[in-house]
Amino acid sequence: MAEANDGTVVTTKIREYFAAQKGGKAILDELQLKDTLGTGTFGRVRLVEADALRKHLGSKELDHPANCFFALKIMKKSEVVRLKQVEHIKNEKEILTEVNHPFIVVLYTAFQDDRNLYMLLEYIIGGELFTHLRKAGKFTNDHTRFYAAQIVMALQYLHNDCIVYRDLKPENLLLDLTGYLKITDFGFAKKVEDRTWTLCGTPEYLAPEIILEKGHGKAVDYWAFGVLFYEMLNGHSPFEAEDHLATYQKILDGNVNYPPKMDPEAVDIISKLLQKDITRRYGNLKDGAKDF
Repeated sequence: MAEANDGTVVTTKIREYFAAQKGGKAILDELQLKDTLGTGTFGRVRLVEADALRKHLGSKELDHPANCFFALKIMKKSEVVRLKQVEHIKNEKEILTEVNHPFIVVLYTAFQDDRNLYMLLEYIIGGELFTHLRKAGKFTNDHTRFYAAQIVMALQYLHNDCIVYRDLKPENLLLDLTGYLKITDFGFAKKVEDRTWTLCGTPEYLAPEIILEKGHGKAVDYWAFGVLFYEMLNGHSPFEAEDHLATYQKILDGNVNYPPKMDPEAVDIISKLLQKDITRRYGNLKDGAKDF
């Protein structure tokens, strides 16, 4: 969503507008369904327009046409229950309601009807980083550094509030109109004061402590960041294999093949992120994100 001079003002006005609607049906009646942006295990994301919202935004400075387009995440209740995702959905809604950061997607409102749960989210026009990475093959050092810096800032913000993201990967990073990143899909995110034992995430990005079920905390996000960092520079994961078990074994072995032409500074940072010993892993030391 394109923002005006003060994005916070726009966000607040949009949230106030939908909060004033009486119930989920009233909100749905405000939205005109457009294209399908994506499909998932128990639902889909639709592009929607709220044409009446333009009047509420008021001044021309705030009334940018893009402010009236949103991504509506539609989740079937029956599938959420069947797949035992109720807790994950509750966590996602609660965390996105709480956070406010330029590199994290905005949740404007959440509601439900008899069949579905809905989350009305910021529409990010540039698509997934995954798509851009596959098209490019791999990113340059400068592009990788640009994206990596934004990811570190977002993780630092989340970790300062004891939120562990647990699903960092190119598919969950969107590019906005100006080329900056937005982290989306907080289905695996969780408030963790110390450790949690839930096995969740995407196989190639799982930290060893998750696989070994030793209990994990914020350090797993920095391991996944190391995998993503490597992937952006090389076009593939350092732990790719024929099946999940082989991937897990590679992760537990911890042997990473760094191409000879990789920037030595990048190799140094990645090797400190892909550190099996969490007491030595970058991001999890006493200075946190300042290690970078």
